[in-house]
Amino acid sequence: MPVALQRLFIVLLALTPQMAFAHPGHEASGLLNGFAHPLMGIDHILAMVTVGVLASQLSGRALWVVPGTFLAVMALGVGIGSAGASLPALELALALSVIALGAIVALEFRGLPVAVVVAVGLFALVHGHVHGSEMPAHASALTYGFGLLGASALLHLGGILLGHMFGAWRRVGGAVVALGGLGLMLQAL
Repeated sequence: MPVALQRLFIVLLALTPQMAFAHPGHEASGLLNGFAHPLMGIDHILAMVTVGVLASQLSGRALWVVPGTFLAVMALGVGIGSAGASLPALELALALSVIALGAIVALEFRGLPVAVVVAVGLFALVHGHVHGSEMPAHASALTYGFGLLGASALLHLGGILLGHMFGAWRRVGGAVVALGGLGLMLQAL
């Protein structure tokens, strides 16, 4: 593993709120629960890091539009999920989002940028819904949401950095992510 990737992993690991869970009888705040949630599922990590890689691949305004769209629409999805609304086949939709994001990066999609933004928005809605529906009952939706958005933004930033550091390997990484999504889909079926 390259040294830069090891350092990024160490930084992300250091940012996970492990201390909040170290003392029994003390529940973590909504902020810490929200921050930790996207770091606990491989589907969320793969999707959010790949959104960052995609943004770096598209470059220009996409560096902020793609992750910004994901974060904004995911916040909407959190609201929908925390309100108790249901969406069908969520696990399958999560896996499909990972496959699609990986494929977009692997194939170096160069079509209409708005198509990428719409796709990213749809994937963000699904991920946000899952996060919102899994929000602990005791957590404040507002603080949980801020924690969730903070961790997600860090994962996007990590993806942007990875995309810039390993530009020549983005397509390979995208293919690996798509295969990981296929594994997630097989588990969901």
